[in-house]
Amino acid sequence: MKKIFLAVFLLIGTTSSFTQQNSILNQQEKDAILYMREEEKLARDVYNLLYDKWGINPFNNIRQSEQVHMDRMKTLITTYQLEDPVMKNLDMQGVFTNVQLQQYFNELSTTGGRSLIDALKVGAKIEELDIADLEERIKQTQKQDIISSYNFLKMASENHLRAFVRRLKMQGVVYEPVILSKTEFEKIISSEGTPGRNGGRGWN
Repeated sequence: MKKIFLAVFLLIGTTSSFTQQNSILNQQEKDAILYMREEEKLARDVYNLLYDKWGINPFNNIRQSEQVHMDRMKTLITTYQLEDPVMKNLDMQGVFTNVQLQQYFNELSTTGGRSLIDALKVGAKIEELDIADLEERIKQTQKQDIISSYNFLKMASENHLRAFVRRLKMQGVVYEPVILSKTEFEKIISSEGTPGRNGGRGWN
C-alpha cells in the first residue's frame, strides 16, 4: 500500500513539475499574448461602431468573429495565469489598457465614421495590422499552443481582409495595402481562403 501511495505521489509531483515548467513564458511572450488580446478587442470594438453607423456586412459578421478571437486569447491568458488587460477595464467599449491601441481606436473609429468607403478601408487596415503583428509574434515563441492560436487568428484575418477588399471593389474602389507589402497582400487576396459559414463568402 505504501508503494502505491509513493507511486501516486511521485506521479503527481512529476505532472505538477511538468505543468509549471510548461507554463513558463518569457516577458516577450507574455507581452505578445496581452497585446493580441487587446488588438482583437480593437477590431471588435471598431466594427461594433461601424456596424451601428453603416448597418452592413462585413462589419456585423466579422465583429462576432473578433469576439471568438478575443476568447481564444483569453484561453492563453488563463492557461499561463496572466492578468487580463481587457478585464482591467471591465471590457468597456472603446477603452484599452495599451496606450497605442487606445490611439488606434480613437483614430480608426473617427476615420470610419466619415463615409462607408472610409469605414471599409479602416476594416482592411485593421486586418492588415493584425496579420503583420501576428506574423511577428509567431516568430517570437516556440510554444505550440501559442503558435496554433496565432495561426488561427491570422487565417481568419486573411479571410476578413479579403472580405473588405471585395466589398470595396463592389463600391468601385481598388484597395492598396498600407501595412503589408504589395507582394504579401496580393498573395493573400489571390488565395481562396478557408471556407466559412457560407462557403468562405459569408463575410460580405
